[in-house]
Amino acid sequence: MAGKLIIFSAPSGSGKSTIINYLLQQNLHLRFSISATSRVPRGTEKNGVEYYFLSPEEFRKKIIAGDFLEYEEVYKDKFYGTLKSEVERIFAEGDNVIFDVDVVGGCNIKKYYGEKALSVFIQPPSIEELRRRLINRGTDAPDVIENRIAKAEYELSFAPKFDVVIINNNLEKAQADALHAIQTFLNDEENEGNIQN
Repeated sequence: MAGKLIIFSAPSGSGKSTIINYLLQQNLHLRFSISATSRVPRGTEKNGVEYYFLSPEEFRKKIIAGDFLEYEEVYKDKFYGTLKSEVERIFAEGDNVIFDVDVVGGCNIKKYYGEKALSVFIQPPSIEELRRRLINRGTDAPDVIENRIAKAEYELSFAPKFDVVIINNNLEKAQADALHAIQTFLNDEENEGNIQN
């Protein structure tokens, strides 16, 4: 069943990206929603591939025009957001949309689409485990890790607002749980007309 939305949110280091990449390989007709940002491209990033790159002025114009499902100004003039046109593009191509967004954005998209959307929160087993994963990743300075931990504690308070909460204590089990939840959600509508006793 195409034309549905899967929303993933999680604190940094919860394994969300790994789980999303696994799901994209499972023949669920899922397409990744490309976000818009006002930051400049990094390295080999291309417009329309990793992000839609907009100037801060262009981003603000689109906010005023109501073109975003959700957006956030993370730092001054550094915006990130989801364009409504991106969802419409994927639906028009006959696929379902998968999002990787922050908790506030996830709640906003769910509110906008209601029953057409399934919101999934990936939760680390504990804050201590999250700290260990972030340290082992080796990509962030200690102060950045502590900022991510503080943000994670705030983000965890949003878990009850999501349709499904998956605790990623074991990656294979978390992937299987996510796959099951999404297959059930995508097949729900198809099965409603085919219920047999």
